Amino acid sequence: MSDADDSHAIQTAKSRVRSYLVDLQERITLTMEAHNGGALFSRDVWARPGGGGGDSRVLRNGSVLEQGGVGFSHVFGDHLPPAATVARPELAGASFEAMGVSLVFHPHNPYVPTTHMNVRFFVAERPGQEAVWWFGGGFDLTPYYPFDQDIIHWHQIARNACQPFGDTIYADYKAWCDRYFFLKHRQETRGVGGLFFDDLNSGGFERCFSLLQSVGNSFLDAYLPIVERRCHEPFGERERQFQLYRRGRYVEFNLVFDRGTLFGLQSGGRTESILMSLPPLVRWEYGFEPAGSSAEAKLADYLRPRDWLGELT
Repeated sequence: MSDADDSHAIQTAKSRVRSYLVDLQERITLTMEAHNGGALFSRDVWARPGGGGGDSRVLRNGSVLEQGGVGFSHVFGDHLPPAATVARPELAGASFEAMGVSLVFHPHNPYVPTTHMNVRFFVAERPGQEAVWWFGGGFDLTPYYPFDQDIIHWHQIARNACQPFGDTIYADYKAWCDRYFFLKHRQETRGVGGLFFDDLNSGGFERCFSLLQSVGNSFLDAYLPIVERRCHEPFGERERQFQLYRRGRYVEFNLVFDRGTLFGLQSGGRTESILMSLPPLVRWEYGFEPAGSSAEAKLADYLRPRDWLGELT
């Protein structure tokens, strides 16, 4: 294949992925607006000085979401940031193009879990060499008051999204999620997991792109039934304060460990959009320990890797 053919193929791939991501952002924002009592996402279209830009959408004080953000970004530059070359050190210094949709939803009701989803596409290029591309993404769930029914549903949808691509994909990506969303200094997972994958390019572009779409398209099917079951659960100040306390763990992970946050900051991205994932209200309490038989104490048993579709069904 000639250099011109290679260039045309990668440009076509970029265009297809971008179109999908823009549509995914639109579908998710419209659906979440419909579930939030008429509250709308504000839209903030921005440009990155180093190249590219994005569309950050934020909903505040809806009937379900205290705050939710759904961001699309498409940025490029002359040198890949260090966070993007951890698994590919040979690409350090290559020019790059990165695009993705990332969302985090922080509900009002402590019985509705916080959730995160991200799907992304990277291309790294050097003059005279074939472009290197890969996909990454996944989704995960962070409950404050966990329900087995919700967690099983979440993982069933995750498994269904992976099944067409191989019998081991769900187990592999579920385990990767458990490893990645782990707070080492707390020795606990961020929540009850889901899927996580990165550096995906095996099996060809069509297979990898299809897998990305399957994950992205499955998110609402995984999350909305949980929202609908739990958003009317009665709660009081005790539950609210525990939710705010546990949100502190979310902040700790995003600022200390998250590669997406690091990539955005290292690449000169827009700070407001990068930190859109943080909760609007949060608290820390020194040495807090829930009472041994309380509903709050129950959470600790869920913050470890578990075979949700084996031991609970």
